[in-house]
Amino acid sequence: MNGNELQKKRQAYRPVLPEILGDLHGIAWSKSQSGMSGDKMKGMFPLTGGGPLLTGQKGGNRSGKPLQIGVVLSGGQAAGGHNVITGLFDALKQLHPQSRVFGFLDGPGGIVSGKYKELTAEFIAPYRNMGGFDMIGSGRTKIETDEQLSASLATVQKMKLDGLVVIGGDDSNTNAAILAEYFLKCGSSTKVIGVPKTIDGDLKNAYVATSFGFDTACKTYSEMIGNIARDAASAKKYYHFIKLMGRSASHIALECALKTQPNLTLIGEEVAAEKKTLAQITSEIADLITKRAEKGKHYGVILIPEGLIEFIPEIGALIKELNQILANHPSADVAALLTSHSKECFASLPERIREQLLQGRDPHGNVQVSLIETERLLMETVSRELEKRQIKFSLLQHFFGYEGRAGYPSNFDCNYCYALGHAAALLIDEGATGYMCAISGLARPPAEWGIGGVPLTSLMHIEIRKGKEKPVIEKALVDLKGPAFSRFRQHRERWMSDDMYSFPGPIQFFGDPALTDSVPITIYLESHGR
Repeated sequence: MNGNELQKKRQAYRPVLPEILGDLHGIAWSKSQSGMSGDKMKGMFPLTGGGPLLTGQKGGNRSGKPLQIGVVLSGGQAAGGHNVITGLFDALKQLHPQSRVFGFLDGPGGIVSGKYKELTAEFIAPYRNMGGFDMIGSGRTKIETDEQLSASLATVQKMKLDGLVVIGGDDSNTNAAILAEYFLKCGSSTKVIGVPKTIDGDLKNAYVATSFGFDTACKTYSEMIGNIARDAASAKKYYHFIKLMGRSASHIALECALKTQPNLTLIGEEVAAEKKTLAQITSEIADLITKRAEKGKHYGVILIPEGLIEFIPEIGALIKELNQILANHPSADVAALLTSHSKECFASLPERIREQLLQGRDPHGNVQVSLIETERLLMETVSRELEKRQIKFSLLQHFFGYEGRAGYPSNFDCNYCYALGHAAALLIDEGATGYMCAISGLARPPAEWGIGGVPLTSLMHIEIRKGKEKPVIEKALVDLKGPAFSRFRQHRERWMSDDMYSFPGPIQFFGDPALTDSVPITIYLESHGR
């Protein structure tokens, strides 16, 4: 793989490991109760439910036997995935030089079909510290049917795998939990470990501070938002409606708001908590534009989380009805089956939005919110309101999504993912299964981070998927009582009227550690409680 000078510099970067990982043979695991809800899943996961929390500590004496490990990248891309694999590879080779790593090709489907490639030092070298998932590819196959589970078992048995590492988001780690339980039930010795991945930042809990890729994505989006804010302040004639990724939570919008200080940021969780209707949101935006116009300011920046539309009460209720109807009656006249309230809401929406609400569902039978132009919907409703008020305005639409998923990972994500790969290797070497890797102390320098393992079942709850109850990893929403949102709420009124834009610029890889290794603002605030 050839490349420019920056690419060569990134490939040569040596991630900073936590001090505890300096001697992998000297690590032991302590056990404690997580205090989370794992026992609720004991009935559905009798062999893996309710396991203890594992915490790495010095004082072990690991023998270091050769291991054969499979690894799979699952779901959408997130910067740092390659470093999880290189961290896993390096750790296994340190534990025993005869250990081997196999990458399943194109996602979980590769496990089912038995398609894989052995990963050697020479093969993985060009992918160190690189973005994307192109080393082995990714996919969104859900392993849940009896046939898929049986085929997966046959694959790991044929390959004589000691462990399988699933790198993915909430659904992928749900896959990992199901596989761990199934393998044990069938007498397989293959251990299954999950790694927290999603740029949305909603795979987090008391022990997992963030998912990898979130930091890189937010820094990438924030550079672009800052550029647009500078352009808006220069041209002085456009309002930019910017939709940001975040399927079910507004973590990205909140982090980018704290980094760039736009005039208005809508937080879906706040909209739901206050039961704000579409009309109220429209008035809020129109009031902002009106007040700024009175000051002679006909420009601004507004951030909109991708999943906002589901948090608006009347539209959220409509979407739930649509999901249920289309799951049970895919070819029915949908409008005829809606309740009167949802029918009225559906009819009030622009035709383009109605069409997008009826488009193909995701693999879980739910509306694909990324295909819904929420920013366009708000632009239309706000435009109508501003015309009534006879306010001068000019609106521009943006969607920042795929741009943030596969770039060079930030130093934070490089270090974080490399440590996650090491943790996965150690958990499998310990014989743990049905666990998610956890790196603690992320707001501190990487050398001070800790390692751990959290039972996957402790992170699960019941959701409706395709009209049926399913155990899945629970998404973490923005905590409206937490320190990050409190900081945002404290400053946002000044950002509305004044031009207090912040311009983060591109991701920094070299120089001042305070810039190159900076943690997400939300993670820092949550760690320090302010």
